[in-house]
Amino acid sequence: MATATKAKAKKKDVKITTGVLHVQTTSNNTLINLVDVEGNKVVGGGTGKVGYKGSKKSTPYAAEVLTKQLLKEAQGLGLKEIWIIFRGTGMARDGIFKAVNEIGLIDIAYIKENTAIQFGGCKGKRPKRN
Repeated sequence: MATATKAKAKKKDVKITTGVLHVQTTSNNTLINLVDVEGNKVVGGGTGKVGYKGSKKSTPYAAEVLTKQLLKEAQGLGLKEIWIIFRGTGMARDGIFKAVNEIGLIDIAYIKENTAIQFGGCKGKRPKRN
């Protein structure tokens, strides 16, 4: 029997000058993805990637540390300008702005709020009559 060998995919040399930073903040975690203008993921991850567990993952400081790490990786790829799209109701927004300002070499082109707002929905249960 021949053993199956996995061929490792070569990482392409990605050069990116403008990127979109998608930030999803929940009450338990913060997920950040940096994509290029076409929507292809360049770098990303959650706050667990930088070593936080449990309730510490939802803190603004954890989001700040993750954002710094991802933007430093992206600076090596030539990133100069980002667009930021926020989604969710977590606390991490301040940490992300703080990290972008501390890095300093990356400009923010625009900021968009994309949180879904609940409306309408199913009819509620009727109240009990006892």
